[in-house]
Amino acid sequence: MRKVVRGKLHGIRVTGADLNYHGSITLDPDHCEAAGILPLEFVDIWNKHSGARISTYVIYGERGSRCCILNGAAARTCQKGDEVIICNSAYIQENELGTFAPVVLTFHEDNSVAETLSYRVSHDEQGRPTFAIVPLDA
Repeated sequence: MRKVVRGKLHGIRVTGADLNYHGSITLDPDHCEAAGILPLEFVDIWNKHSGARISTYVIYGERGSRCCILNGAAARTCQKGDEVIICNSAYIQENELGTFAPVVLTFHEDNSVAETLSYRVSHDEQGRPTFAIVPLDA
C-alpha cells in the first residue's frame, strides 16, 4: 500500500483562529465536497507563510461561508490571512495509481475557487510513471 494525495485545498486563506475551541479545522462544506474531504477526516495542513506543518481533523462550518478556521492547538500555527495547503490522503495499491484522480482546488484571495484541477499518473512506453496536472474547469 502507498499513501497518496486524495484531495487538496491549495492556497486557501485562514479566516480565523479559535484557541478555545475543542480542536480541528472548520471548513466550508462546498470546498470539502469538491475536493473529497469528509467531516472528521484527518488532514495535513501546511502553512505557506510560516512553514508550520500540522495534522488535525475536519469539521464542516457554514455552507458557502468560504471559512478556514483553525481551532484549539492548531490555532497557534496560523494567523488570519495566512495561505495554507490542506491535504487528505488515501492508501492504495501501487497498480491503482493510474486509475486514481485526486481533485485539487486553488483559491482567490477571498477563498472563492480559482481552479479545479486533477493530478493524473499514467505510464510511458517503458512502463515508467508520468505525472500531469489536468484542469477540470470547463
